[in-house]
Amino acid sequence: MLKGKTIVLGVSGGIAAYKAVELLRLLVKGGAEVHVVMTKGATEFVTPLTFQTLSGNPVHTELFNLITEQEIGHISLADRADLFIIAPATANVIGKIAGGIADDLLTTTVMATKAPVLLAPAMNVNMYENPLYRENEEKLRRHGYLFAEPVSGFLACGWEGKGKMQEPALVMEAAVAALTVQDLAGVTVMVTAGPTREEVDPVRFVSNHSSGKMGYALARAAWRRGAKVVLVSGPTALPPPFGVKFVAVESAREMRDRVLESSGECDVIIKAAAVADYRPRERAGDKLKKVGDEMVVTLVKNPDILRELGAAKRPGQLLVGFAAETVDLEKNATVKLREKNLDMIVANDVSAPGAGFGVDTNIVRLLYRDGTKEELPLLAKEEVASAILDRIVALRAGSD
Repeated sequence: MLKGKTIVLGVSGGIAAYKAVELLRLLVKGGAEVHVVMTKGATEFVTPLTFQTLSGNPVHTELFNLITEQEIGHISLADRADLFIIAPATANVIGKIAGGIADDLLTTTVMATKAPVLLAPAMNVNMYENPLYRENEEKLRRHGYLFAEPVSGFLACGWEGKGKMQEPALVMEAAVAALTVQDLAGVTVMVTAGPTREEVDPVRFVSNHSSGKMGYALARAAWRRGAKVVLVSGPTALPPPFGVKFVAVESAREMRDRVLESSGECDVIIKAAAVADYRPRERAGDKLKKVGDEMVVTLVKNPDILRELGAAKRPGQLLVGFAAETVDLEKNATVKLREKNLDMIVANDVSAPGAGFGVDTNIVRLLYRDGTKEELPLLAKEEVASAILDRIVALRAGSD
């Protein structure tokens, strides 16, 4: 995700400095070259050697170091950065940046950089709620600074409330978004994902093997590209992607209701969920007991959410469907594309190795309303999601 990118990671003096170690590990694992700048206070919490070992680069702590630097240090660091992250960002550092103060290596380098700056605040809840801090943050936001919002919880000072630094994995998500072209900015995207469960009784249900991985990858990728994302998901074992509006559902009828509630506000709808076609006619109020060698459960058809969306599609709205098949892939997908008024359908043979449910890869064929089609090779689902969104961006540009 970050291959070929240079990131300057600023670490200021707060107890959350230990989280910067994990963030550094994730950035390096993502392919980035990372240069660490530490304030004097930060070195009281974590040693520079820790960051040097993980980054493979010298750690910068002093504004003037004529012995080890042949270039002007803060200018060199500022110029080479594709992204500048400060994590943790204390109230003091944020206040200095907002006030244009550059009195140490970290604040001087931030002042000199033209790269996007991502701040991960960490402080006491009373400091976070202080009107002076709020003014500083709003000022920086107006000037284009990015923030990974802190979270609520038990703080090291003994207080409880908002002020904990965001988890490193989610700061990483914000970093990836900051380095991603925002070609979906201002666009509202709805993604459906996962299976649905159709209850037989309080214990049993009818479902399918969908893991939700493809839909979640699409929601995550759309958010990274600047979209406002609504993810309507059936039951999965996946954590909701950072930044999206997450709507959890169980049954097909519940998914239909939640989808139709918001569909009119969406510019793009991607129906990646594996919605159950049928449900039991009646749900037993109590657990059904085992009686005899057979049990008959009568199934009735669920509402066809995709067909309803296609019938109600407004001008300019894009509707993308999925077709998971085991035979006659292109034929079945083409019928679905036409009958449900889709702009594009993503077809995959779930019986093919590497393309079934629950795996991290997929092989898909993209079919379009105008009859064109293309086949993608075996790719990670994150890569498939990016490719699908590339096509959606192109379709939107063609409809303008």
